[in-house]
Amino acid sequence: MRARSFVSLCIFTFILTGVLSTGSRAQEKSQPANQFSSFERDRAIQMLQTIAADVKKHYYDPNFHGVDWDARIKEAKERIEKSSSQNAALSHIAGALDSLNDSHTFFLPPSRPYVHDYGIEFEMVGDRCFVVRVRPGSDAETKGVKAGDEVLAVNGFSPSRQDLWQMEYVFHTLRPQLSLHLDLRDPSGYSRQVETMAKFRELRRVKDLTGSEGSDIWEFFRQEEDWGRMNRARYVEVNDALMIVKLPIFDFSQPEIDDVIGKAHKHKGLIIDLRENGGGRVDTLKYLLEGVFPNDIKVADRVQRKGTKPLIEKFHPHNPYSGKLVVLIDSKSASASEIFARVVQIEKRGDIMGDHSAGSVMESQRYSYRVGMDVTVFYGASITDADVIMADGKSLEHVGVTPDHLVLPSASDFAGGRDPVLAAAAGVLGVDLTPENAGKLFPYEWPKEQ
Repeated sequence: MRARSFVSLCIFTFILTGVLSTGSRAQEKSQPANQFSSFERDRAIQMLQTIAADVKKHYYDPNFHGVDWDARIKEAKERIEKSSSQNAALSHIAGALDSLNDSHTFFLPPSRPYVHDYGIEFEMVGDRCFVVRVRPGSDAETKGVKAGDEVLAVNGFSPSRQDLWQMEYVFHTLRPQLSLHLDLRDPSGYSRQVETMAKFRELRRVKDLTGSEGSDIWEFFRQEEDWGRMNRARYVEVNDALMIVKLPIFDFSQPEIDDVIGKAHKHKGLIIDLRENGGGRVDTLKYLLEGVFPNDIKVADRVQRKGTKPLIEKFHPHNPYSGKLVVLIDSKSASASEIFARVVQIEKRGDIMGDHSAGSVMESQRYSYRVGMDVTVFYGASITDADVIMADGKSLEHVGVTPDHLVLPSASDFAGGRDPVLAAAAGVLGVDLTPENAGKLFPYEWPKEQ
C-alpha cells in the first residue's frame, strides 16, 4: 500500500507541478502570484491543519496505510510557507490528502468567483481515453474536436485509468484552466493538436436568496431544476421482453425505485444501465437491491476504525423483480453502482456487461469548514470513515468490478453515436436491438449554460 500511495502521490504532484508552471491560467487572472500575502498564506495553513485534524480523528485506518501523517502534514505546511500563490498553497493541501491513495478522501477547495465549461467530456475505454461528447457551440466544436477522437494527452499529460480522475480534479476543481491543449487522434488514425478555450462567466460575490425583486433565488431554483432534470431516472419499455432503465446517480427515494421496479414487472428482461453512475446514497442502493433480490443477502461489511459493521443493517425485499437481469457498467461507474453490480455478480442474479468499473469504493463523510471573519472563505473535505469489504472478502477499492462480458465501444462507435454495449445486453435477453438504435434511446442532455 505504501508503494502504491507513493506512485499516486508522484503522479498527482507531477500534474500539479506542470499546471503550476504554465503561464495562462484562470486563477492568475484573478490573483497574480505576487499578491499572495502572509495573511492568505496563514489562512491556507489553517485550512490544512483543520482538515488534517479531522482526518486524524475520523479516518477509518488509524495507521493511515503506513503513511506518517504528522510528517506529511509538516511537509505540506513547509511547502505552503514557500508557496508564491494561493493556488500553489491549495495544491499542497490537496497533495497531502492524496498521499493516502484513497478515492474518497480529498480536498474541496473554496469555490471560484466564476463558472467554467470546457465543452468536452473524456472517458477511459479499456486502456484508451476518448472524447465522448462535445458541447454544441463550444470552442472545442469550432476547433473540430469530435466524439470518437482518442485523447493522447491533455496539457502534456497522457491520461490513464490510474490518473484521469486526478487530471480532471485538477483541471475542473483545483485549478480550472483557460484552455486545454489536446493531442488527438481521430478514428482514421490522423493525429493533430488542438487548443480549446474554456468558457468562463463571472459570478456575483454575494448571492441574494431572500426572494426580493432582482434577487438570485430564481437562478438558484433553475440550477436545482437543471440538476434534477439531468439526474432523473429514465426508462424505455422496448416490448414485453425488455425494459431498460438508466440511473445516472444513486439519489432516489424508495417510492421512486418502487415505481421503476413496478414497471419492470411487465417485462421478461430488465437492463439497469449504471454507466457513468458515480454512486450516491446508501439507502438508494438498499432500495434497488431490494427491488431485484427475493431474499436477504450479504451485501458487504463496513470496516471502520472501531470495528466492523454491515453496510446495510436492514434488508427487507418486497415484491422484487424476478425476471432476467443485465447490469451495465463502465470506467465511470463508481462507489454504490460498483457495489450493486458486484452483489448481482456474486449472487449470480444477472450478467454484468461493459467495461471495468472505476474501483472507487469506500464510504466517506463530507466536512464543511469556514475561515475568516470580515471575509469568510468556505471549503471542505471528504474523509473516508469505512472500507467496504464485499461478501467474497475482498475490497473493490483500486480494483473495480470485472464484467462477465467485456464489451467496449470503438472510436467509430462514439463518432457514429452507436451503443454496442446496450445492443449486446439486449441480445443476451433475446431482443434484437441495433447499436444505431440503442444509441438513440437515451440522448445526452448537456447542463444548461449558467
